[in-house]
Amino acid sequence: MKWMLVVLVGGVAPVNTDLVFDKFSDCLSAEEQMRQHYSDAFEAWDRTAAARIDRRRDYKKARDLEAKRLLSNVGTCVPHSGSDPAAPAEPSKPPTAPSQQPVAPAPSQPARP
Repeated sequence: MKWMLVVLVGGVAPVNTDLVFDKFSDCLSAEEQMRQHYSDAFEAWDRTAAARIDRRRDYKKARDLEAKRLLSNVGTCVPHSGSDPAAPAEPSKPPTAPSQQPVAPAPSQPARP
């Protein structure tokens, strides 16, 4: 069985990493490395913020927000559905006519100088 690393952004929204591993232990190691990367990024931010932010109250508030942003992302290993060799590949079908009106594209943002 193959395993895929999925990141839960904010502990909730799953994001597929497309990282597939043959062994569960390899997937867990990748998750640990990802967690360490987020921890290192937070520590680097904390060092610069401590020197840059003058008021202790502002620093604490900013630190709490940054910790939540970086450290609430967690990884998990899930079985990879594409690892079953017995599953037949479905032939591609032409798309059917949409039943909803098309969504207008978002207006483009002007380039910043």
